[in-house]
Amino acid sequence: MAADERAAFTAWARAHQVRLFRTAYLLCGDRGAAEDLTQEALIAVARRWPRLADQDPYGYARRTVVNATVSRWRRLRREVLLAEPPDRAADGLTDALTLQRVMLRDALARLTPKQRAVLVLRFYDDLSEAQTAAVLHVSLGTVKSQTNAALHRLRDSAPDLADLIGRSNP
Repeated sequence: MAADERAAFTAWARAHQVRLFRTAYLLCGDRGAAEDLTQEALIAVARRWPRLADQDPYGYARRTVVNATVSRWRRLRREVLLAEPPDRAADGLTDALTLQRVMLRDALARLTPKQRAVLVLRFYDDLSEAQTAAVLHVSLGTVKSQTNAALHRLRDSAPDLADLIGRSNP
């Protein structure tokens, strides 16, 4: 990679790595894994930078994160269900926003991997249903049904987040 390409990639990576990390974290729920996924995506973009620079490098990086997360889910193949959310008051969390974030993180962790991916891509990354279907390599109907199921599951499992999740159907 030429020096000017290296500088352009470095500037792009600095501008997008936090957003990419947040997407990875919301998908996998583990800070260490999200850091690894972000690093893998940045390496993949760097290797292809001359071709991606004029296209959509963030879209490529996001797809890399999603694909790696799906591969990770397939390796783990287990879902952790909790009868009740853990008691967070003992952690000393007094800030309502922080508590809400913790509750949302825990609620997302109780979703299936596909439901979680659909919600993160649709509502965090603000992708359309069609774009989400393309990133996940599923049909538009699957995106719609998984979104609906995930929102219902969130509403049922985390009623304290009703204002954040909303009450209308997607």
